[in-house]
Amino acid sequence: MDSDEKNPDPKYGESRKFDPNFKGPIHNRGCTDVLCCILFILFLFGYFAVGILAWSQGDPRKVIYPTDSRGQFCGQAGTPLEKKPLLFYFNILKCASPLVLLEFQCPTTQLCVERCPTKHLTLLTTKLSFDKEEQEYYKQYCKEGVNFTMSAPELLKEGLCPSMLMPSHAFTRRCLPALGTLKGGVVVVGNETTLDDGEGHKVNATQLLDAAKKSNMVVEARQVAMRIFEDYTVSWYWILLGLVIAMVVSLIFIILLRYLAGVMIWVMIVSVILVIAYGIYHCYAEFAALKGQPGADVTIRDLGLQTDFSIYLQIKQTWLAFMIILAIVEVVIILLLIFLRKRVLIAIALIKEASRAVGHVMSALFYPLLTFALLSMVIAYWAVTAVFLSTSNEQVYKVFNTTECAYSRDTCDPKTFNSSNITAECPDAECQFAFYGGETLYHKYLIVLQFYNVFLFFWCANFVTALGQVTLAGAFASYYWAYKKPDDIPAYPIFSSLGRALRYHTGSLAFGSLILSLVQIIRVFLEYLDHKLKGAQNKCAKFMLSCMKCCFWCLEKCIKFLNRNAYIMIAIYGKSFCPSARDAFFLLMRNVIRVAVLDKVTDFLLFLGKLLIVGIVGIFSFFFFSGKIKAVEEAAPSLNYYWVPILTVVVGSYLIAHGFFSVYAMCVDTLFLCFLEDLERNDGTAERPYLMSENLLSILNKSNEGAKTVA
Repeated sequence: MDSDEKNPDPKYGESRKFDPNFKGPIHNRGCTDVLCCILFILFLFGYFAVGILAWSQGDPRKVIYPTDSRGQFCGQAGTPLEKKPLLFYFNILKCASPLVLLEFQCPTTQLCVERCPTKHLTLLTTKLSFDKEEQEYYKQYCKEGVNFTMSAPELLKEGLCPSMLMPSHAFTRRCLPALGTLKGGVVVVGNETTLDDGEGHKVNATQLLDAAKKSNMVVEARQVAMRIFEDYTVSWYWILLGLVIAMVVSLIFIILLRYLAGVMIWVMIVSVILVIAYGIYHCYAEFAALKGQPGADVTIRDLGLQTDFSIYLQIKQTWLAFMIILAIVEVVIILLLIFLRKRVLIAIALIKEASRAVGHVMSALFYPLLTFALLSMVIAYWAVTAVFLSTSNEQVYKVFNTTECAYSRDTCDPKTFNSSNITAECPDAECQFAFYGGETLYHKYLIVLQFYNVFLFFWCANFVTALGQVTLAGAFASYYWAYKKPDDIPAYPIFSSLGRALRYHTGSLAFGSLILSLVQIIRVFLEYLDHKLKGAQNKCAKFMLSCMKCCFWCLEKCIKFLNRNAYIMIAIYGKSFCPSARDAFFLLMRNVIRVAVLDKVTDFLLFLGKLLIVGIVGIFSFFFFSGKIKAVEEAAPSLNYYWVPILTVVVGSYLIAHGFFSVYAMCVDTLFLCFLEDLERNDGTAERPYLMSENLLSILNKSNEGAKTVA
């Protein structure tokens, strides 16, 4: 392998020269990329200003409470409608209008009510019955302050009362028809297939079903969210326990890697293969068990989108898809191990060296907690600002009517509507709340503020990640270049490296993060365009957009790789971002073969470690939450979707494992660049001894002549 590296291409710069005074990260350094540091601080001040503006204008209640025709919140504490938490539709059939999909509002009067109607009544029959109790019951579903002594035609003409009431249930805080299905698939409301609409027509229950679906299309996701929230409230402590177990397993794994790196790597490889193999077996067993079961042959496409996701686990095609995916992953892993078997030994040696470094810098294992805390703050600030920005619109009212009208869907003011010319030309027209918007300068630039919010989120998140990478790189570089270990390692390598990064290189970190953030915000903009142009029929535009999305995805991956290595060089030499990125790139290109066969193999092995931890914790959580472990079946919580805590534990376990292994990955990358420089700077003589471990020297067929090999 070394013969390929003896004569590097001169266009990638000269090899590093021996420097007897070089003993690790430079301590005498100056501030770098000051202009970008100032720019970053100014943008942060702008970010805080946007947050303050959004918090002063926004109202998160708009995403929690339903809104009546006057734009008032149903059930909001401290308002006149506090005791009326449910939304009632005068004519649910009008919710089948395409307008529902365009403006998220049914073109019918909507009132906040205390409870949903449970009887089928019409206004006409109620007025003719002279039953005071029944009339009082009907009156609570009319507009506030209505004079119920008026005749039924007058009440209907003025739009003061609904023409009929029907049995309804509260669903996502809305009164929707109490629909049911009899044998043979006959749809009923209560026990009736047809209802009198109070205007001399018969309404079929199937029509009500279609209208209810349309009216609920906007809020159906809320139903799923509420069920998921309920699952979290009854299983959060078990989820927390699962995440603690994942943390303990990860920590044990890291400690074992410190002392048994070689054995643990092979155990890890075999275990991952066995875990995936068990997954394939389990999917096949479920697939075979469903053979012959009624309804199991339904395809996912025929089933469509279901809010109860457990239904998908009752059809064979789901388990077949899982089995095929796991089989492909298994085959890919086995083939990679076969073709890279010779490089695995060198990668294991590099991981052993990283284990020694982590052993001498144990505080590095706890650094991800700081990164996690900072990222949590960034995510929380972005999410809260996004919610307040999205709810800072004003109430927009529009003209709704059932007959032809020139003013239909025009913006109107409910305070002056009754005295306007519109009511004269269109007697049945009403001015109702439509959606949230606005015409002010602030509202016109809301989308710009949202993009600014997203951009600063990316910039701050990338900056936090970069800070962690520079800090860890500086600490592990101190370990590698220490001739006598651990005597020459600084007392507090993590704190020393963090202090240098914040004091001297905030600008460089902001510069690298800015470049990456610009690419990411372009990707977000392309996704936004793709969403807006989904209905377009221009295939050429779709193709070009897909190509651009692919190119920017590749560009983002390349920039992340270059940034990571540039940060290592910044941590060691204290140069600005661009010179550091150039030096790192040239060093890697001078040793491109080693980069291809060593660095990526170690990344692959560490990824297998994450998969193993996630697989172990995921399998145990699956058996527990699905109630398949008889010994603890009674302890398992009753859930709407048992996959909710399982998925949460799996994702959380991966993030925890990634946090621990990211330290290892950064250690490996730092030691790898130091290892490449070691080969260029030194030749193994007494004057220029290699600083790499004896294990690495033996694998590379190198030795230190006349000098004691560094342990």
